[in-house]
Amino acid sequence: MNRQRLCCALIAVLALVLSSCGGGGSADGPVRIAVWHGYQDVEGEAFKSLIDQYNKEHPDVQVSDLYSSNDLVLQKVLTAVRGDSAPDVAYMFGSWSSKIAQIPQVVDMASEVSQGDWNWDDFYPAERTAATVGDKVVGVPALVDNLAIVYNKKLFAAAGVAPPSSNWTWDDFRAAAAKLTDPAKGQYGWLIPADGSEDTVWHYIPMLWEAGGDILTSDDKHAAFNSEAGVKALEALQQMAVTDKSVYLDTTNENGPKLMNSGKIAMLVTGPWDLSSLPDIDYGVQVMPAFAGSDGGHQTISGPDNWVVFNNGTEKKRAAVDFVKWLTAPEQVKTFSLATGDLPTRISVGRDREFLAKLDANLPGSGVFVENLANVKKARPTVDQYPAVSEPLGQAIVSVLLGKQQPAAALDSAAQAADAALAGE
Repeated sequence: MNRQRLCCALIAVLALVLSSCGGGGSADGPVRIAVWHGYQDVEGEAFKSLIDQYNKEHPDVQVSDLYSSNDLVLQKVLTAVRGDSAPDVAYMFGSWSSKIAQIPQVVDMASEVSQGDWNWDDFYPAERTAATVGDKVVGVPALVDNLAIVYNKKLFAAAGVAPPSSNWTWDDFRAAAAKLTDPAKGQYGWLIPADGSEDTVWHYIPMLWEAGGDILTSDDKHAAFNSEAGVKALEALQQMAVTDKSVYLDTTNENGPKLMNSGKIAMLVTGPWDLSSLPDIDYGVQVMPAFAGSDGGHQTISGPDNWVVFNNGTEKKRAAVDFVKWLTAPEQVKTFSLATGDLPTRISVGRDREFLAKLDANLPGSGVFVENLANVKKARPTVDQYPAVSEPLGQAIVSVLLGKQQPAAALDSAAQAADAALAGE
């Protein structure tokens, strides 16, 4: 699946919710709390199993779950809050954090996670950043991922190209992509989403960070991606797409795994969610390349999501906080990861060698993605206007990939649109 659907149009039109919720637990039985989530299939079964375990271990609380599409949950939550019927806990995208922080019924978890038994620092830095808006902590990490190179070992061997290494530069990546491209076979060195969506932007942002740049200025008031570093990163994409023609431009953003399985693509820059979709090839996983001479290193991007708690009365709030604390503790994180293949949200679990071996045995390559979490140094800005920053940037990237604009001009134009949005114009 594509993990980076942001529902930008939805976020742009949502208004602040000003109603308040009441209610609480019953004195005649267990406190009943409802959890909304988007888990299905294997994830859904694993999550229900954890809920059953919690209910057995905590007879004074009864947790029930309700499936709600992750893409639509923000809209549903806002509607429920207005109707005084908010869930007690909801799985919500980290990209929504700035909107979530404005909902009065959302519990600020700052005082909770500051307590020692939460081990807040055991969550990866990007997760904590995505859950924090100003002084508020609007959720507890529910999911984490990142981008890395997934490559077809057979195609590399056939072309006589050495597999990607942890020391690869973008020059190495470019050279390999060119050698792995064969127009007569319809074969390309790699594929990039070129629909202008957040997924397109996601593939550019790690390169921007590696080159020493950033998305916004430190005060979040202006675009910063049209810097020298931003141009350098986009020029690297331009060279491969326009000069070398070694990149398949996926304008539908739907063909990556399919073309990879059919042997038409030698490399994808993707996340762990695609590994289970590659049953037909022998693949390997390696961290992102770096820019030679830059201090940016092999950075990657992550899209953490959160468990958000709502205040539906003292008893329900306390039970909801306790459930989230239990659910996100290392033992439950380990259980869920091994059952689903999702990456662990806690550093201590990711460093457990026995756990990593089991995870990698279940889904080869997962271990590299876990180790790659150490290369997650930054997170996207948690500002309301982020969709209005991402959209023009995505369009600028595509215009360069298609040979319609030069990097500097395209980024300057996108920055003007972003600055206008950030200024509220």
